[in-house]
Amino acid sequence: MDRLAQQIEDSIMALPEQQLYGRVSKILGLLVEIGGVSEALTIGSRVHLKPANGSDIPCEVIGFRDGQALLMPFGILEGVGLGCVALVQPTVPSIFPSDKWLGRVINALAQPIDGKGPLIKGAVPVPLKNKPPAPHARQRIGKQLDLGVRAVNSFLATCQGQRMGIFSGSGVGKSVLLSMMARYTAADVSIIGLVGERGREVQEFLQDDLGEDGLARSVVVVATGDEPALMRRQAAYVTLSLAEHFRNKGKNVLCLIDSLTRFAMAQREIGLSAGEPPTSKGYPPTTFGELSRLLERAGPGEQGQGSITGLFSVLVEGDDHNEPISDAVRGLVDGHIVMERQIADRGRYPAINVLKSISRSLPGAITKPQNEILKRAKQIVTTYEDMSELIRLGAYRKGSDPLVDEAILLYPELERFLSQDKEEQTHIEEGFKRLAQILGINYG
Repeated sequence: MDRLAQQIEDSIMALPEQQLYGRVSKILGLLVEIGGVSEALTIGSRVHLKPANGSDIPCEVIGFRDGQALLMPFGILEGVGLGCVALVQPTVPSIFPSDKWLGRVINALAQPIDGKGPLIKGAVPVPLKNKPPAPHARQRIGKQLDLGVRAVNSFLATCQGQRMGIFSGSGVGKSVLLSMMARYTAADVSIIGLVGERGREVQEFLQDDLGEDGLARSVVVVATGDEPALMRRQAAYVTLSLAEHFRNKGKNVLCLIDSLTRFAMAQREIGLSAGEPPTSKGYPPTTFGELSRLLERAGPGEQGQGSITGLFSVLVEGDDHNEPISDAVRGLVDGHIVMERQIADRGRYPAINVLKSISRSLPGAITKPQNEILKRAKQIVTTYEDMSELIRLGAYRKGSDPLVDEAILLYPELERFLSQDKEEQTHIEEGFKRLAQILGINYG
C-alpha cells in the first residue's frame, strides 16, 4: 500500500506546474497550423491535439510559418477543427526501455502491438533523437560477428560495431536475408525495425522467417506502409534508441532496419510538407542529413560499453544502384552487400553478388589463411564471370586457358556454396573449411 501511495505521489510531483496550450488556426491536408504558443516550441517539439470527441492525437513540430507552428500528426486528424486545443508537451521525446522488452513487438510510439500485455518501463530514458558517442571516445570495431550466412561470413566478413548496407530491388530476398542474420547471429540481442512494411508480411516475418527462437532475443519495431510519415520515420529512431539502451549495458547488438529507403521517403513527405525545396528525385536536403545522423548512431560504443552492428537494407528503385538514396547510404556505411535480380532469377538465394559487394573491415577481420582462401575463391568467380558469355555460347574451347578450365570445373560447386536455405545455419569456421575443400586448399 505504501509503495502504491509513493508511486501516486511521484506521478503527481512529475506533473508540470503549468500547461501551455495553443489553438488550431489552419488545416491543409496533414499539415496543421497552431498559434499562441509558437515561442515555446522548437523543431521536434511534441504537441497533443485534443478534439471534442475526446481522442488524443500526438503531433510533431516540423516548421514555422508567419508566426504559426506547423505540425504533422502521428495519427488520423479525425475530429480536429479550427480552434481545437493543442497542448504543448514539456518533455524531450524519449522511450523507457528495459530488458523485459525482449520478445516483444511494438509500434513507433513504443506501444505493444503483439497482444502480450503492457510493456514494463525501464528507469533510464533514451531520447529518440540521441547523439552518437563522441568520435574520440569510441572504441574500434571488434572481432568478426558470426551471422550464420555462408556468403556473408566468408566473402563479406562483418565485425562487431560495423555498419553494412544491403542493396536490393523489390522481391529479390533482402527481408529473408535479414531474418536469417537475426535468427542465427552470435550477437547478444537483435533489434529489428520494419519501416514501411506491408501489413500482411509482418506476421509472416515474425512466424516463418524470424521464428520463436529469433524473436525471444529480439525486439521488433513495426510501422506499416499505411501509417503516417511521422510514424514510419519514428520507427527507425525507436529502433536505434533500443539498440543504444542494450549497447550501453555492455551488450553486442545486431540492429536491422528494413528499409532505409522508406525512412527517406517518409522524411521526404515531411520535408516537402514543411516547404523545403525538392532536390534530387524530389528528396529535400534534410533527408540526407537525417540519414547520416541516424546511421552514425550505430557502431562501437565508448569504453566499457558494447557495440551496435548495423545492417540496413536499401530498396533500390528500378534496380538502379546509383539512385540518390543508394549513393548516399554507400558513402555512409562500412561496406555494402549487393543483391541482384539476375542471380535470384536463376534460383540462387541469397542472391548476393560477391564481386560487387565489399566489406571495409577486410582483410584485417579474418586470418591470413582465410584471406588466401577468399582471394582464391574470388579469382575463380571473376574468371568464370568474365568468360561466361563465351562459355554459354559454346565459343570457348576446353584447353585454351588452364585458369578458365579450372573455373568451369569449380564454379558449380561455388554456386552451391553461395546458395543457402533459410532454415540452414553455417558458422564461420565451418564455411571456410567447406570453401577450402571446394578449392582443394589445405585448411586447419
